[in-house]
Amino acid sequence: MIDVQVWALPAPAGASQATLDLTILDEGERRRMAAFVRDRDRVLYGFAHVALRTILSTLTGVAPGVLRFTRALCPCCDKPHGRPVLTSASGEFSLSHSRDLVLIGIAPTPIGVDAEPVPAPGVAEQLANVLHPAERDEVEAALPKDRPAIFARLWARKEAYLKGLGTGLGRDLAADDVRGAVEGWQLTDLSVGPGHAAAVAVNSPTPCKVRVHRTLPE
Repeated sequence: MIDVQVWALPAPAGASQATLDLTILDEGERRRMAAFVRDRDRVLYGFAHVALRTILSTLTGVAPGVLRFTRALCPCCDKPHGRPVLTSASGEFSLSHSRDLVLIGIAPTPIGVDAEPVPAPGVAEQLANVLHPAERDEVEAALPKDRPAIFARLWARKEAYLKGLGTGLGRDLAADDVRGAVEGWQLTDLSVGPGHAAAVAVNSPTPCKVRVHRTLPE
């Protein structure tokens, strides 16, 4: 059975750039972080990437600032903007951050994670139109008060799967029904507290053991 580890981490209250060890980020990460207009978004991005390097360093034994990344080829266009890949150690990972929540997944095989805020009812009903017909039917069949949470669950599962594939939203959102298992992949809902839906998708024909951590490794 494949061992999958997921970290569900709330961004520390009151965190600022000064509280983050940005020295372990590479030049590209620092440049992308600086491009955010809002302080809150810069801090969330910095915290997420420092956390990712901290976790990967613990698991691989490679110093966090030494870890290097590249991109796999995209299955849709064969260009190098697919799944992020470690070049300095083995292992697969995925990163998602939404509002004040960071989600990091680690596995020995391709993996995708996603966390989504539960949207307003009107947004859920509008965006449901781009889903697979069976997914859209599930949203529309629910009571109006339940539709946002159902949509968020389906969207998180879909984005996790598409991240695992390496296509992201470049793949037709109506192409796959992610309500249950997808051939060759295991999709698991994650409990991350009220206001969010989250999921992990793992490239495996058999069920996986998913362990969820709430704090960074020491």
